[in-house]
Amino acid sequence: MLNIVLPVDFGDSTEKLIDGAVKFAKETGGKIHLLHVAPADLGFAIGDMGFQYFPEIEQVEIKEELRRLDELEKEIRARGLDCEHLLKQGIAGDTILEYAIEKSASYIVMGSHGRSNMYDVFVGSLTKELTRKSPIPVVVIPIH
Repeated sequence: MLNIVLPVDFGDSTEKLIDGAVKFAKETGGKIHLLHVAPADLGFAIGDMGFQYFPEIEQVEIKEELRRLDELEKEIRARGLDCEHLLKQGIAGDTILEYAIEKSASYIVMGSHGRSNMYDVFVGSLTKELTRKSPIPVVVIPIH
C-alpha cells in the first residue's frame, strides 16, 4: 500500500484538496496520512509587556485543530480509504518533509491556488517550496 501524506491547513480549499487526494488515493491504492502543522509559537502574543506565553490559548487551539483532523479522518474513512492523522508543531515545510520521510511516503499531495509568481515572491508558496526540495514526489492538485 502506498503512503500518501496530505497536509491540511483547514482553509477554504481543504474540501477540494481532500476530494482530489481521495480520488488519487483510490486510483493508486494509497493510505492517506493527514497532517496539520501548527505554528510553534501558537500560544505567544505580543502586548505592552512584550512577548507573553499563554498555554491555555495554545491548548484550546490545538484541541480544536485535533477535533477538525478527527472529522476529516472520519470523512475520508467513510469514502472507503484507510486514513490516520497527526498534528505537529513546527515550520510547515520542514515538518511535512520530516513526516513524509518518517512514514516512507510515496507521495505528498498539496493544493495550489495557481496564483502568480509575484504573489509567491511576496507571500511564498509552501507547495512550490516542497516541489523544489522534496525527495518524495509532490502531487499538486489545482484549487481554484
